Amino acid sequence: MARYSSFLGRRVQVQYRAGDILLPASGIFVADSGRSIFLEQNFEQRGKHGHFRWEIPYQFLVRIEEKPEPGVTAGAPRVAVKLGAAPEPAVVADSDGEPRSALTAAAAVGAGAAVLTLNRRTKPA
Repeated sequence: MARYSSFLGRRVQVQYRAGDILLPASGIFVADSGRSIFLEQNFEQRGKHGHFRWEIPYQFLVRIEEKPEPGVTAGAPRVAVKLGAAPEPAVVADSDGEPRSALTAAAAVGAGAAVLTLNRRTKPA
């Protein structure tokens, strides 16, 4: 039984697990096998046409969100599906639309969560 067949043919953004990190993928939802979803993206790079296809198994999916087509108004409704609880911190968007981890977002609103910032040092030449 295909769980996500309602997204067929739509432009979606997917967040999925790859080891200990969360990765984004966006493209046209082209298939749902009942065990995996398939996204497809066509692009042009350096004058050549490119084609990329993802297969993402259900167990690695964290979130699927429908993206509006380019040129669609910002007020159009968007469909989002959050899948099961993931052990990694969830990613949320702040007021600027920038993605942040839930821990950072909680600290920003004063929830008392500790945030460790790492300073980057430049290497001497």
